[in-house]
Amino acid sequence: MHSDGTRAEGSYCVLERSPSLTPLLVRGALRSPFKRPAATADFPRTRLVLPALRVDLARLAAYERVCGFPTGEDALPVTYPHVLGFPLAMSLMSGRDFPLPLLGLVHTSIEITRYRELAATGEYELSVYVDGLAPHRRGTEAAVVTELRVGEEVVWESVSTYLARHRTNGTDRERDRERHEPLPGVDEWRLAGDIGRRYAAASGDRNPIHLYPLTARLFGFPRAIAHGMWTAARCLAAHGTPQAVLVRAEFRAPVLLPGTVTYAANGERFELCGGDRVHRVHVSGGVYPLT
Repeated sequence: MHSDGTRAEGSYCVLERSPSLTPLLVRGALRSPFKRPAATADFPRTRLVLPALRVDLARLAAYERVCGFPTGEDALPVTYPHVLGFPLAMSLMSGRDFPLPLLGLVHTSIEITRYRELAATGEYELSVYVDGLAPHRRGTEAAVVTELRVGEEVVWESVSTYLARHRTNGTDRERDRERHEPLPGVDEWRLAGDIGRRYAAASGDRNPIHLYPLTARLFGFPRAIAHGMWTAARCLAAHGTPQAVLVRAEFRAPVLLPGTVTYAANGERFELCGGDRVHRVHVSGGVYPLT
């Protein structure tokens, strides 16, 4: 048994409880200066597993309120398993054997597949692993997979990409983005300055860039910025999702807090845009029913 309450089982590491995020943030920050990111670097092959997981319904309700999802239903929002898996992902990405520095790591995209409705009162097995590294024109990108199971059945899974910026030879191409005309605006949202703190309290992600202007300025931002996963969740709460669904979202520019943004949508596609003088896309994505 390890000191952090885990026991290793080959390439699996079974956790007795979900790790606390704050110590992982500190550990990852302290190790960041010693990392040498490269797409050819080795990466951890361990799958972290949290069996017999049950959802804290009070935290879930707080998450639903801050993201705009309906409350009181026995169903998990489509983005909530990411919150459950994030401490496990952080445990891997803050480890000594993960080659990308946690400081400055940017969540660039997420793809979620929900195969059926998930009961908030259900019991699940949660697992997270690093699927690989890939070159990016601005550095190196890591893919992190999160899975939720009921018995042997995968009922929800996601792939998140995280970018570590560093010098490259400039020959690797950024992931292709579909080019579209701007989507029609649906609603304007005025975002309060405490959105980052409210989302942090519900999700556990207390990265200082999201909390206060002073802590954000330490990392080069003029004000606190919204969590990328909050922006995606808020868009999906407005858009709506069928029970069996594939969701994609790309995080393209930070949302400064407080601020005003426009939620835009047309059919399966959605965007979160900001700025009166220029059409700046913060988040773009789509909702695709599974047939």
